[in-house]
Amino acid sequence: MKNVNIIQELHRIAAAHGGELRPVDVVEAAKNKTSPLHSKFEWDDGEAAERYRLWQARQLISVTVQYTGAEDNPILSRVFVSLTPDRGEANGYRTIQAVMGNPSQRAQLLEDALQDMRRFQKKYSDLKELSELFKAMDSVKVKVKSRRSSVKDSAQV
Repeated sequence: MKNVNIIQELHRIAAAHGGELRPVDVVEAAKNKTSPLHSKFEWDDGEAAERYRLWQARQLISVTVQYTGAEDNPILSRVFVSLTPDRGEANGYRTIQAVMGNPSQRAQLLEDALQDMRRFQKKYSDLKELSELFKAMDSVKVKVKSRRSSVKDSAQV
């Protein structure tokens, strides 16, 4: 039931601001200790500052890119990636070079990418303009699944 109260409160805040829900308004409303949102925030400024700095570090790591490839055809690529097993309290990252050079980590990166594709498709499923993209994504998923089956079959021989 708490989730219902939170949804109702978010709707109330949005309605009070012309239908737009802005984080600044949510935080302002949550300051009230009787708000159903209050417990969802860290109110200790020291703790909140430390969490924010960690978030900033994650953002910095995730947007760090470099040019790779030939000089006449450079490719912009990420330097670090976060694999699902590395996520948690410490939220670790690995260099993309190391991940691509390790078959099990590369397979995990592929699985993470497929999960991202599934989330993307679910999030934007109402946009019929993306139907061609979704078909292409489904085709990739089928190819990967087929390739996995082939690898498993040959490993069992």
